[in-house]
Amino acid sequence: MEKGRTDRRSILKSGVVAGAGLAGSAFAKEAVELAGKPPPAIRKAVKIGMTPGNLPLIERFTMLKELGFDGVELDSPSTLEVREVLDARDRSGLPIHGVVDSVHWNLPLSHPDAKVRRQGLDGLIAAIRDAKAYGAASVLLVPATVDKRMTYDAAYKRSQEEIRKVIPLATELGVVIAIENVWNSFLLSPLEAARYIDEFNSPAVRFYFDVGNVVRLGWPEQWIRILGKRVLKIDVKEFSRKKMNEQGLGKGFDVELMEGDCDWPAVMKALREIGFSGWFTAEVPGGDRERLKAIAARMDRIIGG
Repeated sequence: MEKGRTDRRSILKSGVVAGAGLAGSAFAKEAVELAGKPPPAIRKAVKIGMTPGNLPLIERFTMLKELGFDGVELDSPSTLEVREVLDARDRSGLPIHGVVDSVHWNLPLSHPDAKVRRQGLDGLIAAIRDAKAYGAASVLLVPATVDKRMTYDAAYKRSQEEIRKVIPLATELGVVIAIENVWNSFLLSPLEAARYIDEFNSPAVRFYFDVGNVVRLGWPEQWIRILGKRVLKIDVKEFSRKKMNEQGLGKGFDVELMEGDCDWPAVMKALREIGFSGWFTAEVPGGDRERLKAIAARMDRIIGG
């Protein structure tokens, strides 16, 4: 996930209601045991922002289920009412496998202002509680940003301090905080990313590996082998170095899955080597039913490769 590609920035009321998560864990377990069969090693999903925003949530969930997606990832905090989300989940049979912290760019946990960090932490807490209410297993988090004002060493220290404050809540609710690699000038190597995760010394903090975000400066399969069992989930995205060099930095993402520089066979080989099984979530431009069907087909080719 790179900054600005999806709408995750609203600071809005969480919408968590008392008791909404009572059936969450049971549903999540049941939903992945499709027709009584063991869950597949890799399950494919999309971000909710890739679906047509003009459709009711239940129609979006139902469409994804019909197209063969195994789950979906929502944003939190958001304007969605928990009752609406649970109704869409239960009626469609489509699990919500995770949520994405929607305030981590605007309110980074590395910010020098303690008030901003507190707001960012409140957003993370809301996301963890929403994940529990939805029956989701994780919250995707960009832990810090580094720039002229927010120095690297301070970002490292501050972000870890803030995340440690919510580990007890995440542990209690059974929700994993999944750190993602993005273009935030932070955790620039897999060795450092592994160290960052290990220093929490908690199963409540793991890694959400974005394949496409690494290609600009490295090779995804190398990151996967170094991160190993720390990898909880995968963001599926493509990147073209040729487009980046010819058209500009961000243009590297303007390429279809399997048509850029991600070596997907090497990625899949590395994932098999570390024993990965879990969620593959597309983070590419979405659209209507036909567009989502095409994305599903490309993801199936990657997974089967």
